[in-house]
Amino acid sequence: MIFIPLPFVVALLLLILFVVVLKRDDEDEPNRPFLALILLAALQSVLSGLRWGYGLQAIGLVAPVIAATVPPLAYAGVSRLVRTSRRPLPVRMALHAVPAAVILLLMAFWRDAIDIALVLIFIGYAMAILLLMRPGADALRLAPFEGAVPAYRAIIFTAAALCLSAAVDTFVFLDLTSAHSERALTLISIGNLAVLVILGIAAAAASRSRAPAEMVDVAPRPETSEDKQTIAAVDALMEGRKLYRDANLNLDRLARKAGIPARQISAAINRVMDKNVSQYVNDYRIGEACRLLAGTEKPVTEVMFEVGFQTKSNFNREFRRVTEMTPIAWRQRRA
Repeated sequence: MIFIPLPFVVALLLLILFVVVLKRDDEDEPNRPFLALILLAALQSVLSGLRWGYGLQAIGLVAPVIAATVPPLAYAGVSRLVRTSRRPLPVRMALHAVPAAVILLLMAFWRDAIDIALVLIFIGYAMAILLLMRPGADALRLAPFEGAVPAYRAIIFTAAALCLSAAVDTFVFLDLTSAHSERALTLISIGNLAVLVILGIAAAAASRSRAPAEMVDVAPRPETSEDKQTIAAVDALMEGRKLYRDANLNLDRLARKAGIPARQISAAINRVMDKNVSQYVNDYRIGEACRLLAGTEKPVTEVMFEVGFQTKSNFNREFRRVTEMTPIAWRQRRA
């Protein structure tokens, strides 16, 4: 059957993804929870293949406990991108070990409640991740502006994958209690593999931003004179010192240069300009890129690096957002 080798193929792909991410993070502090999440997804895929492909039912004794560690790892990885916890590391580890401990207790005393508990764990952590990301890409305060938006999207995909896993477990639970159980095996194999792939890819993408950050809370209130003064001070830094050319510029560094709290900068730009700080900075970068493309013969790649971008995909995406065309097309039209 094609089902038998498929989980092992997925596990191999996840291991390759792990190696790629590990090499990419070689020069920086890696996001260890996300790396562990990729490895755990590979392990789950192998266990799924052994259990449903080769009939090793004993694996069912450890699979729920391993599954219960997935949401805490995802949350821990996101927390490193969003804020610095004030709790000591041992306390945080103990808190995130509670779901696995609960599943162990249920396996000993109340096995019928394991599926329901797993659904609640996955949904609870998904909601917690979405709550952390409520301010949008500006929540990633120490992430470089260039990678903040892709990391934000990857984190949202992570939360969606947790919800998908909860939905699959719920359907399987209902199917198994209906006395038919005809669709359970197919749904478990397809649904779980899809969730593992999504989690692995999302964790790899989100791990591009590795520094811890503090959540930025933007209150929905009208703009004030303080907002305009804040933006004027940041504009002066952008126009006078060309701060946007710094490829590693982030909200925390911008706040230090301006002498203004990061929360205040984010709130002002969101309220007055209806955009996040990443878009605000990239607007300056694209503006200078347009001037260089029109007034010089520099190659597009050289212009990209000069204005503060590091990857062509991000440069092209932001250029399209601002000008609605590619850099080459814009230069040809100006010529």
